Amino acid sequence: MISFTVMAITFGVVFLAELPDKTALAGLMLGTRYRASYVFAGVAAAFAVHVALAIAAGSVLTLLPHRLVQAVVAALFLAGALVLLFKKDDGEEENVKAPADQSFWKVSGAGFMLILVAEFGDLTQIMTANLAARYDSSVSVGIGAVLALWTVAAIGIVGGRTLMKYVPLRLITKVAAGLMLVLAGFSAYEAVVG
Repeated sequence: MISFTVMAITFGVVFLAELPDKTALAGLMLGTRYRASYVFAGVAAAFAVHVALAIAAGSVLTLLPHRLVQAVVAALFLAGALVLLFKKDDGEEENVKAPADQSFWKVSGAGFMLILVAEFGDLTQIMTANLAARYDSSVSVGIGAVLALWTVAAIGIVGGRTLMKYVPLRLITKVAAGLMLVLAGFSAYEAVVG
């Protein structure tokens, strides 16, 4: 069964956590050099693979006792919030190797490989697994996470520079960390109360 509430929560958390990520900048760089639709196709496919892996990991967690799962999820959300709050902005950009030609397969393949490698084990993938374990609604979490990641990719590819002029990256990061702290608190409460 699909829960629109779980989809919305997942979308918000993953969107805010992914927006300041370097992969959005990598998508922006590819989007300025190549046809945006080709870049998006590759990036979107890579994000779908990552979400599927995260949902599988989160589903395995639901087999454990509920209190233990909630305690682990709370700890991971807390760790994620701390990573966002204390992350240093080193200003480095992703190095993107340009495909030799502009064909669909070359450009989308470059986008796919870049995201597949850069996002493996990333904070948003771990958060997606946590959300899948927390809500025990894999389809809802999966849809919310994929839509959030695709939205960030589209923003990065089409208009990332413009958005960052109006919304400070620091504010986005702090809001994402705040949401993760709230989710950590709810999970910790459920771990204690049961």
